[in-house]
Amino acid sequence: MILVIGATGFVGHHLVEELADLRAPNAAMVRVPARAQGLPSTTGYVVGTLDDPPAVDVLRDFDRVFLMSPTHSEQVALETTFIDALVAAAHRPHVVKLAWDGFDDPACRVRFMHNHRLVAEHLESTGLPVTYVAPNLFMENLLDLADTIRDEGLLSAPAGEGRAGFVASSDVGAVAARALTVDDIAAEDGTIHVVTGPESLSFDDVAARISAVFAREVDYDDQPVEEARAALRSQNHPEWHCEGMLELYDWLRHGGCDTVTEDVPAATGEDARPLQDWLNELRGAFVGRPQTISPPKF
Repeated sequence: MILVIGATGFVGHHLVEELADLRAPNAAMVRVPARAQGLPSTTGYVVGTLDDPPAVDVLRDFDRVFLMSPTHSEQVALETTFIDALVAAAHRPHVVKLAWDGFDDPACRVRFMHNHRLVAEHLESTGLPVTYVAPNLFMENLLDLADTIRDEGLLSAPAGEGRAGFVASSDVGAVAARALTVDDIAAEDGTIHVVTGPESLSFDDVAARISAVFAREVDYDDQPVEEARAALRSQNHPEWHCEGMLELYDWLRHGGCDTVTEDVPAATGEDARPLQDWLNELRGAFVGRPQTISPPKF
């Protein structure tokens, strides 16, 4: 049985749908039962949180666990608390942890990746079998920039000429589902699946794709860092998150996200989703003013 943490987020939602298609028994960990509404009918649920995990006898029902949490300053403490609960259950489940591409590179000082590196160090010290799913930049992150794309015809970001292997969260969920359902856990132990889209794109390239899909001119505005900081603060992001985003853009500008892998087709047998397909699906976020679409909390 598979326990999915974060099943109501963008990646987790796709993951439980994939597990349903694979007929893999699974349950979501939710804060309150009402949060389980909208999950596939084959997905059960248990009540708990990362800092208040389900009881040991409940955790022992799960031999595979998908571990993820939103990116924030307490992420390391929350995930390590849950890992310690798994250790206390003493049944050695296979943990599939969602990280970020670059988390295993000591030269990467982006706080988001550094958090995942600290959690990985703790996980590995426990001896639990672990697999990492490490996506490049999510296509869904472009939702944060939708307002200026829609209202001003500008894709504004301090990305310079940096390139990224933008990946759809549905592809990340598909790779995670395969990692959670492998027959030979020992062969998967220690594997890092770096999950990317089919091509590495500059922000100029992204603006061109947006222009083509929506049949309107959208230009890339290479924002000065201070202007980007002010824009992030205006969106009411915590200061920790604002500074982390600027670190991420610096990493991107210097080539840290310029990665394309074959992990999606290798895991799923299908090509990774191209950006233009994703843009077509999320058209409403970029050409209208939807009330129900918001940036993802991974």
